[in-house]
Amino acid sequence: MIVVRTSGYLFDHQIRYPVWEASNPKLSDWLARLNLGGVILLGGSAAELLLRTQQLQEWSKTSLFIAADIEEGVGQRFTGATYFPPPMALGEIAKSDLKLAVKYAYKMGEVTAKEALGMGINWILSPVVDVNNNPDNPVINIRSFADSPQVVSELTKAFIEGAKNYPALTTAKHFPGHGDTSSDSHLDLPIISHNNERLENIELVPFQAAIEAKVDSIMTAHLLINAWDKENPATLSQSILTGKLREKLGFDGLIVTDALIMGGVAKLAKSEEIAVKAVEAGADILLMPDDPEMAINSVYNAVKSGRLTVERIDQSLNKIWQAKNKIFNHNNEKLSVYQLSQKEDRDIVKNILKYSIRTSNNLPLKTKQETSKRNLIVVDNLLNADFLERQMPAFIIPNLLDYNLQLVDQNTFSYVLEDDRETLLQIFIRGNPFRGNAGFNETAKGAYHRLLKKSIIKGLIIYGSPYILDWFITEMEPDIPWVFSYGQMAQSQAIACQTLFNLSASELRSMSQNLGDVFI
Repeated sequence: MIVVRTSGYLFDHQIRYPVWEASNPKLSDWLARLNLGGVILLGGSAAELLLRTQQLQEWSKTSLFIAADIEEGVGQRFTGATYFPPPMALGEIAKSDLKLAVKYAYKMGEVTAKEALGMGINWILSPVVDVNNNPDNPVINIRSFADSPQVVSELTKAFIEGAKNYPALTTAKHFPGHGDTSSDSHLDLPIISHNNERLENIELVPFQAAIEAKVDSIMTAHLLINAWDKENPATLSQSILTGKLREKLGFDGLIVTDALIMGGVAKLAKSEEIAVKAVEAGADILLMPDDPEMAINSVYNAVKSGRLTVERIDQSLNKIWQAKNKIFNHNNEKLSVYQLSQKEDRDIVKNILKYSIRTSNNLPLKTKQETSKRNLIVVDNLLNADFLERQMPAFIIPNLLDYNLQLVDQNTFSYVLEDDRETLLQIFIRGNPFRGNAGFNETAKGAYHRLLKKSIIKGLIIYGSPYILDWFITEMEPDIPWVFSYGQMAQSQAIACQTLFNLSASELRSMSQNLGDVFI
């Protein structure tokens, strides 16, 4: 019933988050001695991960759940595999062609499951089925398919159906719905004050669709839902997990908590009490407890004292074994790491990016050869910008057109405001966990205001959040040509830059050998 976090890298000196990721000696001891149920992985390359997952299974005396938060494809977390744009890109396509969006959601589920199993991952912690109807949501944001419960439901079902082609578990999250919050449950406990009717008509609709599609597991949210339980967050609420999810919605699969180290629950009680309350509430899997040995002992002691029953534990164990039987007793063809990032899968990504792109009506951006120009790229944090490398299209394509690169983050942005050169502004920004805001604070808005007043911005590309684009459209002159893309990866950069400058693939090839066909 315990799943712990570990590094996807093979060696201890590569561990990036030592507070959360145990060393190899400690982890191998836990797996052998505590009989843990599984691990959740972060970090490493796709090929390396195959070795890592084999290593972990060998250390354990019981076959492991091996999970990962791969909401945007396996390549989101493990380099080399297929990297899809955020789910909201599919919601953008659905605005004009729901049938096409459903087709791509199906393929996204199918490719994600195929590649996950090829690397040894058997539990996909996706899809996100929250309805993101709050533009200021700092943690769900573009991880959601849409702000419409009907669109989220259709794309959710398609993703799950696609994943069913392979014996990997799927997960609908975060129950009962994290879309209408303005705070991040990684840091604090968000409170939702909607009445029962509103919750059933919006938040619960996609979860009902996921259950009908036979999703394997549902992840809880660390939210206080006043209409259902004024004292306990959903993760620790028996009336929500057992009363609503099990009994009313009829879900009979695995209930897994969101990470128990998150501030949304970790601040509420001692770790021992949190573990017991989650099991009392109806959770089958405790994800990332502060200390797995402590969590096991606290649940064991609760059974000894009569607070928890043996029957309650057996209910969870039976569901765990059913899920593991699906994974390990399936006569599916042997999947290989060599099936990662196939051309047809990359083409799906490219099509999603092309069909979800948004543009102004006054393209292309016309460049003046004799003018000194800069390519000003602003990222949220330069220390956490894995999507940028020296040979990325966002650098190369403007450089071919004589734009000089200036790369800053929102903390150093003010230092470049005195430069009066004609500017192509490229912004990489989106909501992410543990930040506490949607990536666009008042300081950043002030800096952009100063830049816009100087009338030197001649073109704009935004990668990530459409809510940032909405702000710029209301603040900047209408004659500035712009392009918006949900993705931040190389393919997205190439498509956005090609669109802004109206460059064909043949023109780019003739201009530079540094852009391979994979980007064009």
